[in-house]
Amino acid sequence: MTQARMTRVEFDDGLRLVRDYLVTMTGTVTEAIQAATTALLDQNLEAVRATASLERELEEDRLLVEQRTLQLIARGRPVASELWMLVSAIKISAECWRMGLLAHHIGMAATHFCSAPAIPDEILGIFRRMADVASEITDDARATLLTSDALDATRLEVDDAAMDSLRRALFRALRNNRSQGVETAVDVALLGRYYERLTDHVVAFAQSVILMVTGPKPHVGAHHVA
Repeated sequence: MTQARMTRVEFDDGLRLVRDYLVTMTGTVTEAIQAATTALLDQNLEAVRATASLERELEEDRLLVEQRTLQLIARGRPVASELWMLVSAIKISAECWRMGLLAHHIGMAATHFCSAPAIPDEILGIFRRMADVASEITDDARATLLTSDALDATRLEVDDAAMDSLRRALFRALRNNRSQGVETAVDVALLGRYYERLTDHVVAFAQSVILMVTGPKPHVGAHHVA
């Protein structure tokens, strides 16, 4: 049976609701990053549980955004600009969920180190800065979603360079101090990669915000995150 077409008021309310869900999800991502870092650096098991709970919350919200978005497309007959907004919403919700998964992976690393800290003392500062950068860039992404400012979204790609610099600093520190052993060095390098991937997903998020605001345009060197 064909569903009845939405009224314009219902459709506009639906668009606002989808955007509100996305804003909420980006806030949840910031919480997840902070909980993951507390779990990792302080070996806080309560924070580990929090990352699991927040990841499940993001998954539920992602499914809800997808469901509501498809309803709007099917019943609202959106114009082109609204269709791009809805397509972007599905992509943004997926990026938020993937970031929640990464945060949970980081938090779970704390459970693998029973007697020794997960991160050696000499590189704790690098990881704290990585966590700060990941949280800051996610907060900035949330702001671009609220303002729908394509220029602000493009700046997130520039901000991503700060994380790249920190990851290079991490590799230098691991290369210059080999007292922690090969296994620990590999684990630490992987954790650093997780933080870098967080910001990679924010850049993909930013590109979806640009699509939401401007519609599709040729984009040289598009940033794809697996």
